[in-house]
Amino acid sequence: MSKLTKNQKVALSKLEAGRTYTLAEAVELVKDMTFTKFDSSLDIDVRLGVDPRKANQMVRGVVTLPHGTGKTVRVLVLCTPDAESAAKAAGADYVGLDEYIEKIKGGWTDVDVIITQPAIMGKIGALGRILGPRGLMPNPKSGTVTMDVAKAVEEVKKGKIDFKVDKNGIVHSSIGKVSFNPEQMSDNAREFVNTLIKLKPATAKGTYIKSIYLSSTMSPGVKVDPKSIEA
Repeated sequence: MSKLTKNQKVALSKLEAGRTYTLAEAVELVKDMTFTKFDSSLDIDVRLGVDPRKANQMVRGVVTLPHGTGKTVRVLVLCTPDAESAAKAAGADYVGLDEYIEKIKGGWTDVDVIITQPAIMGKIGALGRILGPRGLMPNPKSGTVTMDVAKAVEEVKKGKIDFKVDKNGIVHSSIGKVSFNPEQMSDNAREFVNTLIKLKPATAKGTYIKSIYLSSTMSPGVKVDPKSIEA
């Protein structure tokens, strides 16, 4: 086991073992425990009382964070020529069709989100082996397959993210930056958790939100009291 660095020791000393913090306390503590020279991401991990192996308990959705993610999101729109100008006006970084499909086939995936139209999915299906493992495959459930590509671009640029529960029943996501002020961090966390609550499967029994942890890119996790987040 590697030795703890000086900053890691300082961070752990600020964390009270076994304690559950309110959301307001947690965001302040995460800021106080982060010593990276870069602007760390604010990450959230929510353990849900669901069985992801059952199709009717799969939790997946999208949320638009009130204060965005703090990241510059590179968006590629694969669309017909008549939609190109609207996509560019909405802020898309790359717009086109066949030329980008060929680039992707050649290994180019230098984007964060790909948005397309339903009629184009037939052409994109062949790219699944490249885009799927990178989480770039457009999907109607995440709003990245739509007739209104311009609106989709605007939403992504403003802070719309998609999420899905993993095989262990945990939802992981980055919901901002540690450079955000505490109110912005709290607002984003609250919006994320309340979106999860709205998506609770009817077949899920018992406690739905089992635990919530906030952390930064390299900080310890801070356990948060769900009641301090839920609306």
